[in-house]
Amino acid sequence: MISTHGRTARLAVGALGLAALAWAVRDVPAALGRRPSGDRAGRVRRSPRFRDGAFRNIQSSPILPPGAQRQVLRDLVFGRQPRRPRRPVPLGVPGPSGGDLETVWYGHSSVLVEIEGRRVLLDPVWSERCSPVSFTGPRRLHPPPIPLADLPRLDAILISHDHYDHLDMPTVRELVRTQSAPFLVPLGVGAHLERWRVPASRIVELDWDEEATVGGVRFVATAARHFSGRGFRRNGTLWSSWVIAGERRRVFYSGDSGYFDGYAAIGERHGPFDLSVIQIGAYSAGWPDIHMTPEEAILAHLDVRAGVLLPVHWGTFNLSAHAWADPVDRLWREAKARDVRLVVPRPGERVTVDDPPPVDGWWQTIA
Repeated sequence: MISTHGRTARLAVGALGLAALAWAVRDVPAALGRRPSGDRAGRVRRSPRFRDGAFRNIQSSPILPPGAQRQVLRDLVFGRQPRRPRRPVPLGVPGPSGGDLETVWYGHSSVLVEIEGRRVLLDPVWSERCSPVSFTGPRRLHPPPIPLADLPRLDAILISHDHYDHLDMPTVRELVRTQSAPFLVPLGVGAHLERWRVPASRIVELDWDEEATVGGVRFVATAARHFSGRGFRRNGTLWSSWVIAGERRRVFYSGDSGYFDGYAAIGERHGPFDLSVIQIGAYSAGWPDIHMTPEEAILAHLDVRAGVLLPVHWGTFNLSAHAWADPVDRLWREAKARDVRLVVPRPGERVTVDDPPPVDGWWQTIA
């Protein structure tokens, strides 16, 4: 027979557990974001990309082709590829800026582009996990090279789409507090930002082929082949690649995307580019249409007619079954075969695009 004291203790432990769970998930409703409404929803419905209640890619792009789900789950759960480095990822310290086109890769797809004296931050994610909760989800394999509060003054913050590894609520909230730069986002994503108390005056929302000029830099939302969604509903907001154009220098950012012939059209219309920032990681035979392989990233770089290639979307979060170093190993091999100028900095290192450092294979010593 359970004593009154024992019953009380169990009830107390249960209450503490429920309280801890409630605390852990308290931010989930906000992190899920908000659906577009009002005038924003009207813009979404009028978009040529929006049909039958959702945004669509230019060509058919299933997230998981028929029959692929079982193999994907098997690879993720039982795959034996080394999916994390054996030793800590070395971090660099950004030196002083000097050229009119420089970049700092902070890990995953978070990149600072310094173009003609203006600073543009791409897809900033400083959280420990890319997830709506703090206790589960893909966890960082290395810390951010610098604290978010130590970023220099920004002129623009660019978001490619609303997935958690590209749009992070705690990071956005901190940038609202510490910076004054506007957020340039694809159509519909502004609804998430407004829920997180980003002032409407700091939100610039664009459909593909629309553009805005901020601080003398021209930003063009361009096509990509991907999908969106932070909860169970998908494709209620748009995904995008981006053109970042100063008076003399140009940068192309792929965001997340499968390979498609739209890159050649972007290169024809907006190129050539001094630098391409292109996704290379988290590919799988199970989702061939929505992420590029490293070899396809080289093709995209050549299609947009770029000079130097900076690979992103690898090394920080474990999002697929391939080996941790496989994306950059394959990319380096293909870049040498196709005579592509490649930079692979350590997270935190500054790269001057006109004088890029030679690739030294630093990741191979820790893989």
